[in-house]
Amino acid sequence: MVVGAGFGGLNTVRGLVGSGAEVTIVDRDNYHGFWPLLYQVATAGLSPEDIAYPIRAIFSGNPQVTVRHAVVTGLDLEARKVRLDRGEDLAYEYLVLATGSSTADFGIAGVAEHAFPLKTLRDALRLRNHVLRAFEEADGEPPGSDGLLTVLLVGGGPTGVELAGALAELIGTNLAADFPHLDVSRARVLLLEATDHVLGGFSTKSQQEALRALSARGVEVRLGAKLAEVTPDGVRLSDGSEIPARTVVWTAGVRANPLGELVPGAKAPNGAVPVSSDLSLPEHPEVFVIGDLAAVTDKRGRPLPQLAQVAIQGGKHTARTIRHRLAGEPSTAFRYHNHGIMATIGRGSAVAELPGGFKLQGTVGWLSWLVVHLVFLIGFRNRVLVLVNWAWNYVTFDRASRVILDDVGPAPADPLTPRPSGPSLGQAL
Repeated sequence: MVVGAGFGGLNTVRGLVGSGAEVTIVDRDNYHGFWPLLYQVATAGLSPEDIAYPIRAIFSGNPQVTVRHAVVTGLDLEARKVRLDRGEDLAYEYLVLATGSSTADFGIAGVAEHAFPLKTLRDALRLRNHVLRAFEEADGEPPGSDGLLTVLLVGGGPTGVELAGALAELIGTNLAADFPHLDVSRARVLLLEATDHVLGGFSTKSQQEALRALSARGVEVRLGAKLAEVTPDGVRLSDGSEIPARTVVWTAGVRANPLGELVPGAKAPNGAVPVSSDLSLPEHPEVFVIGDLAAVTDKRGRPLPQLAQVAIQGGKHTARTIRHRLAGEPSTAFRYHNHGIMATIGRGSAVAELPGGFKLQGTVGWLSWLVVHLVFLIGFRNRVLVLVNWAWNYVTFDRASRVILDDVGPAPADPLTPRPSGPSLGQAL
């Protein structure tokens, strides 16, 4: 049984196809979401269907794979059973937990109540709706509406940088044309980062290039800006200053999925579950934990980053390990191979750092980013649609998904298994 259809879970199931094992994959959604492009849905560059693919369609023609559209609400590791939200118990011989991560607010007041997360398709659509509504409202308001046209992002990691660049392009190109009677120059995109650099984990050269590219797009970046509180009308910083902003987006932190709390034993500071070298639980070797849910270290004892490749490689390794055990062979230790990191800042601009010290910037980095994301995107139809959308946007500067969908409500209350967000592929090759 595999819980979670993110990068890790999907690659586990794929690796078990043809093994003779009966595989059940459980997910609260009926699709696999390609979350590295989630920010493009939030900024009207792509439609939700462009980055989502039905789980059943992925494994169509594989009768050994069963898909259950359900939520896991309990684990009984001793009895080897999983409890679903319908009250049903499913038995397993091997269990793989691959539910990804959830938002961490670091205890900052108001984040959960007033800031927009970006973890699911619902989040992306709510943010898109909100930004578009803000401009609709401003079009009929006097010029002095404080913060109405200010989008403030908290967190200068890859998600924050990519989203800031895309928002600046959406506002400066598309919305400026959509609202000819509105002084769009009043709009601001601010990126707050608590440290003295953006894109932590990248080289200084790439960090400086990201700052230059963001500035060229009109994004205001404030380094060393520590958030103290989010209010309905803006934010308050630790130095006591306040910034009016009716749109605050939280991209600053993640922690392991709360499903890990159901696993007995101590947890890492971010809630991740400690595992053995082969990614199984020390007291329950038939249970594997992979991706953001697992506390895994490299050979130097450093925690592995929350990247897509860690989840992908962990899923493939877990499938091989189960195959070995079914054949009566011993397990092997998981070894992560760094394939590089990358982030796009906007149209024609990206930074990429490859193994061997190779660093790409600007158009070359952007083209490499496009190719990598098309390769990893699930489904031929989705690849074609995304490629066509990107080509159309590049030629016409038109982000075609500028529609407000009023039926997008809050995400269902589900504290145990939020949709596996996984790490951003925009960070990893």
